[in-house]
Amino acid sequence: MMKIYQVDAFVSDQYRGNTAGVCLLKSPLQEGQMQAIAAEMGFAETAYLVPEEGDKRWNIRWFTPTVEVDLCGHATLTAGWVLAEIAGEEGALTFSSRSGDLTVTVDGDYLTLDFPAQSVESAELPDEILKALDLEGEVKGYRAQVKAGNWIAEVATEGEVLAIEPDMDLLRKVVEGGLIVTAPGEHCDFVSRFFAPNYGVDEDDVTGSAHCSLAPFWAEKLGKKELLAHQLSERGGEIHCTVQGERVLLKGQAKLRTVRQLSGSFFTNEFVDEGGRTSDV
Repeated sequence: MMKIYQVDAFVSDQYRGNTAGVCLLKSPLQEGQMQAIAAEMGFAETAYLVPEEGDKRWNIRWFTPTVEVDLCGHATLTAGWVLAEIAGEEGALTFSSRSGDLTVTVDGDYLTLDFPAQSVESAELPDEILKALDLEGEVKGYRAQVKAGNWIAEVATEGEVLAIEPDMDLLRKVVEGGLIVTAPGEHCDFVSRFFAPNYGVDEDDVTGSAHCSLAPFWAEKLGKKELLAHQLSERGGEIHCTVQGERVLLKGQAKLRTVRQLSGSFFTNEFVDEGGRTSDV
């Protein structure tokens, strides 16, 4: 029997924010197993954690329903919450990942991610993106300068971001990266939405990794290093962002939704149980 903790991230109210699955393992699963579990969960990401040598160190991998990804904010935040609440970890936790070492600090009801900042450069948006958005006003294009970097479309108002109903079939023709649409916020510093149909996620609820580029982008435009961001998906969520040189701190809350148990001969691993104990699956 394997437990998958389903936790909402970047949320203060129950049943909002972005849900991730978190699985605490004693040793790694095969990639095919992790992908199959993520597909069964159906969330934007499912995170798999394996303890490493050293104090409060864990390896983390993230899978959407269709692919493994290099970086995921909300599933890292929920991983920190599960380690604190279920395994009894405290303080700063370090995760080794495909994007280097990442830190989650637990401080009361809040958790803070320490992620690498992503630079943003002006770029001409592909025709498929412009057609998919079908916007009448001016749209400024940018690209996050990282592997499979996201496209960024800047529009003038929060209302324009809310009104977008993108053509997902057109967006699927844009092979690399996802699409962020962003604007100044009416009740916060900036707002955004995130679309990634090629990753099995038409619209993500709250995207921590996208704010690794959005926070520095808006920090420069607004002349401030601490910003409040709202992601305007149907579930919605908020992220407190702080830009510190080449790092971005992303702060938010998490709440447990439910715990799901998967069974069958498919699972031959061990998982970390309450209080840090290990049990056979």
